[in-house]
Amino acid sequence: MWTRLQMKDKAMRVIGLVPVSNDWLTHYDDSLGKLVYINQATGLSKYDAPSLESTPVPCTTDVTNMAVSVVSKTDEGPGSLSALFSEWNNPVFVRPPQVAVDVTSGQAEGLAVKIHNILFPYRFTKDMIHSMKVIHQVDKKFLACLLNTTGQNTTETTESGGNLLVLVDQHAAHERVRLEGLLTESYEDDPDTPGKKRLCSSSVSPPLEITVTEEEMRLLRLYQPLLRDLALEVSFPQTEESHVLLERLPTCFIEKESTELRRGRRTVIKSIAEEYLREHIEFLHSAGRVRSTLPLTVHNVLASQACHGAIKFNDLLSKEECRSLVGSLASCQLPFQCAHGRPSIVPLVNLLHLDNEQDLPKPNLRKLRRMYKAWQLYGKN
Repeated sequence: MWTRLQMKDKAMRVIGLVPVSNDWLTHYDDSLGKLVYINQATGLSKYDAPSLESTPVPCTTDVTNMAVSVVSKTDEGPGSLSALFSEWNNPVFVRPPQVAVDVTSGQAEGLAVKIHNILFPYRFTKDMIHSMKVIHQVDKKFLACLLNTTGQNTTETTESGGNLLVLVDQHAAHERVRLEGLLTESYEDDPDTPGKKRLCSSSVSPPLEITVTEEEMRLLRLYQPLLRDLALEVSFPQTEESHVLLERLPTCFIEKESTELRRGRRTVIKSIAEEYLREHIEFLHSAGRVRSTLPLTVHNVLASQACHGAIKFNDLLSKEECRSLVGSLASCQLPFQCAHGRPSIVPLVNLLHLDNEQDLPKPNLRKLRRMYKAWQLYGKN
């Protein structure tokens, strides 16, 4: 131990460090012509001589000897926990600002709505939409309608046309109608297999060149005949370069490209085609077969077309147009959401849950007239 201290003292003398106290060393800087004091704990230096008296300063107040008392949750007195925190200055973190708005009542109302939705859930069926009664367009955005969710023709539901007041999003509803129409137009009968449908395809001239890896090339060669059902015709050039040629693509891709060019925008056909090819390569690699459902890329393109041509907000609709839209929505396979998954029908209130207005007794006009005449005869005197 003594030898180690001697070595440390010798090293400090070599580099010119002289201990001043347990915490500080001093060193004469020839270039500055003054003493430099270095803190052994932090390594920081200064030119002013440090105090030789060490006065330990606690970072925080010692709370181990403080008295602890139990207070109620709502106690806001001088000894409450909130009062202690209001007087305590955190030496590390800045105190967050106090919220000036009380949202307790709003939270309670939201909780009541959640409880009501749990106790009275609604499950819509296509039969309900067939019997939906259109009331009127609301704010040029929604269609106010009545639905019968009871399954029974009660007196209240028969007179009003339904018991549940709902709002139909006119844009989402028309978008769903257009999407399912475009889906029907995108498929054609397979001439090789009776009763089977396949995606409509169109030729691409010149063919699109897509770069692929060796493994992707192998998968495409292996499943090349099956890709035609997905409106994807791939050819392999007689070169050593790792790329393929797309000679046919889904017709909706070609229509999308024509629409973009007609609007003065840049071409999108190659990016969509490459995304479509990558989608099928990943599925072939993971499942070892071609996709039997609607490809995601095709769905996204059709959903975009359905959205751009659908009824927009602030489009004024007559009552007959509202009925026609609801009738078209009822014929859809999935009428409860738009092409992008947003709900098209939202329940507002069940009329059967509203308090029935009590019939107040009618005033006796004959008695009032008699009292008025008596007041005219005797009340004025």
